[in-house]
Amino acid sequence: MDSEIIDLPDAELLYFPHFFPETEADTYFENLLSDIEWRQEKIRLFGKEVLQPRLTALYANNNKTYTYSGLILQPENFSKELHQIKTAVEKVCTINFSTCLLNLYRSGQDSMGWHADDEKELGVNPEIASVSFGAERIFHFKHKTKNTKHKLILKHGSLLIMRGSTQHFWKHQLPKSRKDIGSRINLTFRRII
Repeated sequence: MDSEIIDLPDAELLYFPHFFPETEADTYFENLLSDIEWRQEKIRLFGKEVLQPRLTALYANNNKTYTYSGLILQPENFSKELHQIKTAVEKVCTINFSTCLLNLYRSGQDSMGWHADDEKELGVNPEIASVSFGAERIFHFKHKTKNTKHKLILKHGSLLIMRGSTQHFWKHQLPKSRKDIGSRINLTFRRII
């Protein structure tokens, strides 16, 4: 399985562009698209309540909530397919994950703004495993204190692992695109303590 270390200061990033074979990734994409209970949550942004520019879902092997951007999400139980994906991902990670936050980007107009996965319930130096299915999108990194940026194309069936001090020093985003881009599903596995 091909992998590459993304060499950025104050970060520990490992990228597998073809973690899942294309036919397997196609099947996961279609099944997740139809079987997940997708929701569009309202968040508070600059004092106004707005709809998130994407659909989301939370699944876990426990009932621990996850809080971000003022939202408190209650998980559903892992489906058989999510558990299969989690098990495959854990074979190349250093921890076992409890939770998966899923995002459905329906087109290039759906996005995720600059943020770090540094919520208290993720603990110190959280390990985040990000799986992508569907249309390729450009993922941006920006160092919090240095003028350093990086872009990475997240491929269909890829896995990006962010660990160590990455969330302390880096923010990331999936910006809007004017290009005609198809749907993309992103699964971010994490451990909530």
